[in-house]
Amino acid sequence: MSPVPSWFKPVAIVALLWNLLGCVAYLSDVTMSAEAVAQMSPEQQALFSSRPSWAVSATAIAVWGGALGCVGLFLRKRWALPLLVASLAGVVVQDVALFLLSNAAAMAGAAAYVLQSLVLLIAIGLVQLARKASACGWLA
Repeated sequence: MSPVPSWFKPVAIVALLWNLLGCVAYLSDVTMSAEAVAQMSPEQQALFSSRPSWAVSATAIAVWGGALGCVGLFLRKRWALPLLVASLAGVVVQDVALFLLSNAAAMAGAAAYVLQSLVLLIAIGLVQLARKASACGWLA
C-alpha cells in the first residue's frame, strides 16, 4: 500500500463538482415544464418527446453514479469503482441513443460532439483513477 498522493482529494472534489453539474443538468431536463418545452422549436420538441426512457435512465445512471462514485473517491472507499464503472456505462448508452439512434447530436451541432466527447473522456479517466487507487491501496 502506497501513501495517498496529495493531489488525490482535490481531484476527487473537482470530479464531484463536474458530476454535480451533470446532476443539475439532468434534473433540469426531467423537470422541464410544459411551457419550457413549448418554447422549443418543433424539431426540438419532437426529439425531446421521442427520447426512449432507457436513454433518460442511462443519463440518470451516468450522472448520479458519477457523483456518488466521486464521493466514494473522496472518502477513499472501494465502492467508488463499481459506481464509476456504472456511470461510464450510462455515458456509453446515452451516447448510443444520442449519436447512433437519433439525429439529436446532428441537430445540436458540433458543441454536442465536443461536450459528449469530454464527458466520455472524463468518465473513462475517473474509472482509470479508481482502478489505480484501488490497486495502490488508496481505497479501503
